[in-house]
Amino acid sequence: MNELNSSNFPDGKANIGATDIGDDELAEIATLLNLHRAINMGMYKENYLKRRVAIRIRIGNCRDAAEYCQLLRSSERELDLLVKGLTIHVSQFYRNPTLFEALRRDILPSLYATAEANGSEQLRIWSFGCAGGEEPYSLAILLREYFPHAIRNVTTIITGSDIDAGSIAVARQGEYSEDRLRDLPPRLKELYFREHNGRFRLTSTIQKMVTYCIADMSDPASYQPADIILCRNALIYFTRPDQEKILSAMADILPRHGILILGKSETLVGTARQQFETICMEERIYRKK
Repeated sequence: MNELNSSNFPDGKANIGATDIGDDELAEIATLLNLHRAINMGMYKENYLKRRVAIRIRIGNCRDAAEYCQLLRSSERELDLLVKGLTIHVSQFYRNPTLFEALRRDILPSLYATAEANGSEQLRIWSFGCAGGEEPYSLAILLREYFPHAIRNVTTIITGSDIDAGSIAVARQGEYSEDRLRDLPPRLKELYFREHNGRFRLTSTIQKMVTYCIADMSDPASYQPADIILCRNALIYFTRPDQEKILSAMADILPRHGILILGKSETLVGTARQQFETICMEERIYRKK
């Protein structure tokens, strides 16, 4: 369905904004999402929630938030669309290329050297909020290209997780439009993708290196141990207390000297400031003390 404009609605219902959504309607929407999609809206910032819901109200041709609640109660599809709207799923391969250069030059060599020196059999990398898989697949390409010896000696497990089942399905398929590859070096694009009907499919070698799962990062009980965590530009949608909760839980699953990478618009908050030391502030790379 195309985005609507106010000229379609003489009575003004296309002009619904975040401030027009009352607490009662927002609470009902939260209940419906929790009941039918196991989504905890309580962890998101209220203004962000209202802005995203207002967009769905306008697209859904609803007169107000109460009418939108009726739509949610009767439409499984709208529930899925709202979940997708709340969990932003926009990414590219090699997003912020300077980060991948820092991983190649500084972070991964050190971690692999430590793993081999200690006789470790595994290195575990977890991409939280992986959207369509661009980030974990980028990591797989980086490892295959620059660390072939290391990944033969140390079993490297890359996991991508996201709360949206549709995004995970896209990731598992491994096929993308050309705009998602715009930051990828041309040589790597040629090596690891095959073009078909205007789209680009990853080689099976790279696809097999990544495992995907549906997971809610607001549920720390579901976290598994990791040596590197990437959680870029996901925390900004959560409230400060819940950011602290998530960061503390991530610290718990990282070993000493484990690596945490945040988005460039994010930083450590709460007790996490004492649990990590900064490796590269520009790239938001931290090491657990």
